Amino acid sequence: MFMKKQSLRTTREEILDLSVPLFAALGFDRVSMRDIAAAAGVTPAALYHHFADKEQLCQEVVAYAFQEKVESLQAIVDGEGSPWDRLELVVVQFTRILAQEENFRRLMQWVLLDSHERRVQSLVDCVFRDLFRVLYQLAGELDPDRDAHQQVVSIVGLVIYPFETQAVRRFLPGYQPQHEDPAVIARHIVGLLRNGLGASRE
Repeated sequence: MFMKKQSLRTTREEILDLSVPLFAALGFDRVSMRDIAAAAGVTPAALYHHFADKEQLCQEVVAYAFQEKVESLQAIVDGEGSPWDRLELVVVQFTRILAQEENFRRLMQWVLLDSHERRVQSLVDCVFRDLFRVLYQLAGELDPDRDAHQQVVSIVGLVIYPFETQAVRRFLPGYQPQHEDPAVIARHIVGLLRNGLGASRE
């Protein structure tokens, strides 16, 4: 009886929220609609009432996970301060998000490694394009004469890579526990970007 009442109260947003850790941990292929229905406390038929198929659910899960994060970064870009000051705030915020929200970080890594071209294209159109556009806007302000696309790819790569290599870095020469601090990571990245993007051309 409790399960039935709980199922009636389950909303579309709750299903998305409960699906994030499943897709983050297992990826698209290893998660079934039945798994998600069980986690949400609904029948598979009820789940299909909200989502046509797993492709749609996956796309909406990623969009749901990204929306708030992208909005927080956009607010920084649209705020006051020099482009470099705003870039530092964006990198700090992005780094903090990756450090604090494991499910979001793992979901991002899974999507970046997905080899299904049509699904990737759909996710880019509906989700990643917004994140990229936020950084593209800021990169254009930093140096209008440089390739903004490559700048954004470099920024994202610099932010994500320390988290992708966490399990390995602690065994490498020069490692210090402070290297796990989001603020330390962010300061290092911004320093590299300033010295590279701000360097004079020969």
